[in-house]
Amino acid sequence: MRIMIAGAGKLGYKVAEALSSNGHDITVIDIDERALQRVANNLDVLTAKGNAAQLDLLKQFNMERTSVTVAVTGSDETNLLICLLAKELGCKQVVARVRNPAYAKQLEFFSSRFDVDFIINPDQEVARDIFRYFLQGGALHIEEFAHGRVGLMEYPITLRPELAGHTLQELDAFRSVLVAAIAREDEIIVPHGSTELGAKDVLYLIGKTADLKAFSGEGQFGEKKAVPRNVMILGGGNPALFLAKELLEAGASVKIVEQDAERCEYLAENLRNVLVIHGDATDRDLLEEESLAEMDALAALTGLDEENLLLALLGKQQGIGRVVAKVSRSNFISIIEQLGIDRAVNSVLISAGAIIRFIQGGQIASLSLLFGGQAEVVEIIVTDASQVIGVPLRQLDLPQGIIVGAVVRGGRVTIPRGDTVIQPGDRVVVFCVASMVHQLEKLFYRQKGGLLHELWHGRKDSGKPPLS
Repeated sequence: MRIMIAGAGKLGYKVAEALSSNGHDITVIDIDERALQRVANNLDVLTAKGNAAQLDLLKQFNMERTSVTVAVTGSDETNLLICLLAKELGCKQVVARVRNPAYAKQLEFFSSRFDVDFIINPDQEVARDIFRYFLQGGALHIEEFAHGRVGLMEYPITLRPELAGHTLQELDAFRSVLVAAIAREDEIIVPHGSTELGAKDVLYLIGKTADLKAFSGEGQFGEKKAVPRNVMILGGGNPALFLAKELLEAGASVKIVEQDAERCEYLAENLRNVLVIHGDATDRDLLEEESLAEMDALAALTGLDEENLLLALLGKQQGIGRVVAKVSRSNFISIIEQLGIDRAVNSVLISAGAIIRFIQGGQIASLSLLFGGQAEVVEIIVTDASQVIGVPLRQLDLPQGIIVGAVVRGGRVTIPRGDTVIQPGDRVVVFCVASMVHQLEKLFYRQKGGLLHELWHGRKDSGKPPLS
């Protein structure tokens, strides 16, 4: 598949990284030569310096042969214009990032008027992710698949230290759930029966959501989800704005602490029933005056990762049940969660996952990027063209790094064994390290007898686009 990405920032880079590992032909365009150089040095993609909103430049890339254009520059208006021009020139599908909250109610209009197939707001996606976590009511994060029937849970061994020092095959605790991966000192380990658990490991478990809850000692997953009554948000940026709106609609009482006076006025005007406090979120005296310890949930959403880390730790020290920290550097996620903070969110990973899911099409029901994008858990709707149909899993010789964690058929969830046979229409939840994504795609997405990916011979053509 031929894909053009306009914008070489964090999101553009992450999307290019994920898609290039899948074997797609990627071109990244940006006006920033330094950003392009980073892409060229680290990824197997084409790069071109220029303004993708210029018609003459787009024409050089033969847009009628391009499957998808992803516009993720720093300007919402430019992204919409790029999508409009790309569609006019024959690009099959276009994706735009639109971040300004003033446009939040106009996205459907933009989609229809500019013929944009998929619009994403990273700040809104972060807010939704945090809101879903707050609704879960537990200390451990569970990502849901297959309409909530299957879950992925991050589980630190420190919660059950008696498991450390034992191999997986020695432990009865994992009979109802599958250990898909282990995070150990920023390393991804795809375990087997003889893998010994370490005292500081973080396990990634896949299983029935009820079994995961039972494993963590939090009761049945079917229990009613509770909205936290009192929530404090530290930092008043756009994620805070969207999160506060979600919480208000659910009936929560919300406080926002923001240091910038002008931003406080904006928040107060747009969030009528939220208490907006002008002050420094790192001022412990201020937080105590505002009853931090009485909060049911806390979201640290300032612009500094280090601040969010410290504030989240403070929240846990105060006994707050649900604490989330936003981080811009994905390599901070594992550090934060190893420190006992409930949840770390990264807008780039969340948004990249949504864009990749859209590009992969209807076969991908949901997708979560883990370990800073080094691995993913994907829910695949199996079609007749899949290479895995009718063959017992033990005979598929799945490469190290791909684990089938669950199979859902007719509403029934099965944790697969070697004799499990996948059928068309099944929903399959699969863990896959980044280096094996191309193999995963070959097994599940590609059509029999040929390649799904459209071959692009632009590198050989005399009319190839300019490279940076």
